[in-house]
Amino acid sequence: MTETWYELVKASTKLTQGDIIFNCPILTWKPEIPQIQATETEIEVLKGAVDAIQADVVVMSQACDLENEKVSNVILCPHLSLSAYRKDWEDQMKVFGHNPTEKAWKRLCDDIRDGYMWNLTMLNNGAIKNKAIGEMDIEHRIVDFHDVYTIPRNFLESVLEQRSHPRLRLLPPYREHLSQAFARFFMRVGLPVAASKAW
Repeated sequence: MTETWYELVKASTKLTQGDIIFNCPILTWKPEIPQIQATETEIEVLKGAVDAIQADVVVMSQACDLENEKVSNVILCPHLSLSAYRKDWEDQMKVFGHNPTEKAWKRLCDDIRDGYMWNLTMLNNGAIKNKAIGEMDIEHRIVDFHDVYTIPRNFLESVLEQRSHPRLRLLPPYREHLSQAFARFFMRVGLPVAASKAW
């Protein structure tokens, strides 16, 4: 029997690390940020460069910080279904003149799963049932650490309560594996010279 990665929780359940939120409202930057003009302030330019979108995200803030209400903003990272990620990958391969073969795709998935793609990690699929709440299916998901968002915790919790939909939550130890992959991405150090020559 395959061990499940997730549990299903009520909309009113307090947020924690590993919560999967679909169509989450977030703020991001417009693709083209204008240059600062003499008649504008830096703040005005930044305000005009912000865009509000919806994205599928996973909560990355530490569970203990959320539990003890030590943070007012929640850290989020986006994720895509494996099928959507594959389409994007195939389109990108074609742009660069490469043939997106089944073998190349399998190798990429293996590299992501095994932790060789520093900015990406893979979450398992599953069919999760809770007699008291309902059931939900999830496809394999690809989490991308290149984009990191923050959102006010109170706002996010009110959005989830208003929607009144149950949500998926990563269970230990998979939640900790996600956190560790996130940490590995940010702890990378690129020195201008080899470490042995720097001393």
